[in-house]
Amino acid sequence: MQHRHLNQQTFTLAAIDDVIARGGRVDWAELRMAVLANPLLLEKVLTVCLAHVADPYAQRYHFWKHYAERYLA
Repeated sequence: MQHRHLNQQTFTLAAIDDVIARGGRVDWAELRMAVLANPLLLEKVLTVCLAHVADPYAQRYHFWKHYAERYLA
């Protein structure tokens, strides 16, 4: 899936938000591989997720928030 704000596979905050919000399993796997290759992306993932976790129905963001916190610890 082509995501907006994703230029040459650069995971900006907007690109991460788009992948989490609109992406499917393949897109999430790509984000996970990018995070494994560059752990500094975990901070960006956490930043994006913290903006959305006030909504208890934003389950995608809750999932990625917990993922990022687990691997940042």
